[in-house]
Amino acid sequence: MDSRLADFIRDTPAGKVAGEIIGKCVHCGFCTATCPTYQLLGDELDGPRGRIYLIKQVLEGKPVSEKTRLHLDRCLTCRSCETTCPSGVKYSHLLDIGRQVVEERLPRKGGDALMRGLLRETLTRPGLFGTAVKAGRMLRPLLPSGLADKLPPDAREELRPWPAPGGHQRRMLTLAGCVQPALAPNINAATARVLDRLGVALVEDAKAGCCGAVRFHLNDQAAARDDMRRNIDAWWPHVEGGIEAIVVTASGCGVQVRDYGHVLADDAVYAEKASKISNLCRDPLEVVAAARDSLLPVLAAGKQRRGPLAFHSPCTLQHGLKIRGVAEELLAAAGYDLVPVADGHLCCGSAGTYSLLQPELSLRLRDNKLEALTAASPQVVATANIGCLTHLQAGCTLPVRHWIELLDEALA
Repeated sequence: MDSRLADFIRDTPAGKVAGEIIGKCVHCGFCTATCPTYQLLGDELDGPRGRIYLIKQVLEGKPVSEKTRLHLDRCLTCRSCETTCPSGVKYSHLLDIGRQVVEERLPRKGGDALMRGLLRETLTRPGLFGTAVKAGRMLRPLLPSGLADKLPPDAREELRPWPAPGGHQRRMLTLAGCVQPALAPNINAATARVLDRLGVALVEDAKAGCCGAVRFHLNDQAAARDDMRRNIDAWWPHVEGGIEAIVVTASGCGVQVRDYGHVLADDAVYAEKASKISNLCRDPLEVVAAARDSLLPVLAAGKQRRGPLAFHSPCTLQHGLKIRGVAEELLAAAGYDLVPVADGHLCCGSAGTYSLLQPELSLRLRDNKLEALTAASPQVVATANIGCLTHLQAGCTLPVRHWIELLDEALA
């Protein structure tokens, strides 16, 4: 696709990236076949090819309209189109650029601006968010159903402790995250227990905070880069001390941390460090899979039939991190019978703050996903991302768990 970018962006780092990405698109339309919003709405402008055309117009200096912003807002950033694209178009990077320019050219007003501001400042502060969750649980009957449904029961009474220090030589760092400590605190603890069985000590650094994804995808990219720099500063002493990896248990956050090197590539101070952090970032599936030769015999020795299970692979796991089939192998080895799930490549509709900002589309996607997940009558649903977990659980009577919790229980 040819483009003639306007003067305001042509020779900037973002312009060079955008021009290269647009140039790779050959209009083939394969992306529309796997785009969740195109499947729902059937509108070319609600598919990747149409959105690329809209962004191209904006970057060529055409006027920015509310219609342009609407179609970009409806995108889940699920990256399913990137998996499908035969030309290797990095659509998500182009979308980040286009959304930022639209935000600058057409500032939001009223309730839309207020809602996004509240999400940016509440979700990214674990202390504030934790307090809000506690208050929400007490006031659940008074809350709108869409918000009340996202508040799971207090999981802390079921929280098992982190393992005692075992003197392991191997050390890895983990990210506590923003919402996960309040909504599902057992996930990181379960990860620490599993890795302890593998001879790895897992530690958190309280100085690290939000990975930057919330602000970045709400188009406050300057503040998001500050979040990333703060995390790099917090983690760097551990990196210099020989930490083996940075384990991120929410695949949504993992995709963002894996992208630090790209986002900060033009930062003279942080570019090299950001690249190192990206290279150290691991999903727990990668860590556990690397030890499968020693782990699988342990699971086989204590194996018991645990019933049918449906696995929901988050978009950030399968399309962002490109990890497929690993969780299913581990859960099967732990004794679960994996049931088939139709259209497993499609998004569940969570997508960070999407479920709050685009509730109608989000609920339609969730209903479709739950129908596929429950079609073969599983007893439990497993996933790999806190956002997907809470979103699916809000509409499902079956328990929805993080796969690492189920593996931890099998090993125990």
